[in-house]
Amino acid sequence: MIILIPAYEPNERMIKLIKKLKSTCNYHIVIVDDGSGENYKDIFAQAEYLGCTVLTHKINKGKGQALKTGFNFIKDTREIEGVITADCDGQHLPKDIIKIGESIKDNSNSIILGTRRFVGEIPIRSRLGNSITRAVFSFASGTKIYDTQTGLRGFSTDMLEWLCNISGNRFEYEMNMLLEAGTSSYKLCEVDIDTVYLEQNKSSHFHALRDSFSVYLPILKFSLSSILSGVLDFVLLGIIQFYTSSLITAVVGARLLSAIFNYTMNKVYVFSKFKGASIKNSLPKYFVLATFVLLANYGVIYTYNMILFIPLFYAKVLTEVTIFFFSFWSQRRFVFKN
Repeated sequence: MIILIPAYEPNERMIKLIKKLKSTCNYHIVIVDDGSGENYKDIFAQAEYLGCTVLTHKINKGKGQALKTGFNFIKDTREIEGVITADCDGQHLPKDIIKIGESIKDNSNSIILGTRRFVGEIPIRSRLGNSITRAVFSFASGTKIYDTQTGLRGFSTDMLEWLCNISGNRFEYEMNMLLEAGTSSYKLCEVDIDTVYLEQNKSSHFHALRDSFSVYLPILKFSLSSILSGVLDFVLLGIIQFYTSSLITAVVGARLLSAIFNYTMNKVYVFSKFKGASIKNSLPKYFVLATFVLLANYGVIYTYNMILFIPLFYAKVLTEVTIFFFSFWSQRRFVFKN
C-alpha cells in the first residue's frame, strides 16, 4: 500500500504525520513537492531521511497535477494493493488513513472517500462551503455524497490510468474525479473519519468560489444553452414570419428549430459525460419532456398565482425557475441517462 501526499509549502505537521504513520503501519509514502521553493527544502529533506520518496515540481502546478505526478510514478512501481491520498497539513489522522487502506481491499472499482461529518467546532466557511457544494453536486450529478471536498481517498491500482487522465490541474481535479466516476463505472464508497481542523484551517490553499466552480459548471452550461435557445427562438420567429406571413408557422417552426438546437447543445456540451445516451433513445425523450414542460408551465403558474396568491409577476418568475431546475433534473435523470 502506498500513501500519496501532495504538498505545497508544508510545515512540521507533515513531518509529525510521517513519523506517526511510520510507527503504526508499513505503508510506503510518496510525497510530491508542488513547487514549494527553497524555503521548504529542509522539510522535504527530513521526509526523505524518514524513508519517503519525494518527487519535485520546480514550479507550483496545482494539487491536481501533483496528484497526477504521483499516480504516474506509482504506476511504474507495480504496486498491487492500492493508493491512499492524504493532505500534508496533519488533518488526516493515521488511524483514518489506515482505515481507508483497509477499505480499498473490500471495495473494488470504487473511490473510497474519507468522509468528515463536520461535528464540533468547524470553521464556518468550511461548514457552509461543503453544505452548498454537497447540495449542488447531488443535483448536478445525481449522486449523493456527504463530503465532496475530502482529500483522504483510496483507489485500487487498476484505476491509476484513469486517474492520470482526468482533466484539471488544481483543486477542480478532485471534483472532476467525482463527476466522472459514474460514467466510468466506478462507485463512490464513503468511510467515516474524524473531523480535524487546526488553527481554523489557515493552512488550506483551497479557494471556496474558484475551486468549487467545476461542480457548478453543468448548471451554468445548461443556463447558457437555454438562453441561446430562447434568443434563437425569438430571431427565428421574426424571420419565418417575415418570409411566410403566417404566425402559426412562425411560432411552430421557431419553437421546433430552437428545440433541436437546445437538444444538440445539451447532448454535446451539457451532458456530454453521459456517454450511454444515444440519439435514438434520448431525442424522443427530450421532445416528450419538452411537451410536458410546455403544458406544465400553465399548471405551475396557476398554482403560484391562483392557489398560493402570489402576484402574477412573481408567479411567472418562480414558474420559470421551477421549470428550469425541473428540466435540468429531468434531462440529467431520464433523457441523457447513462
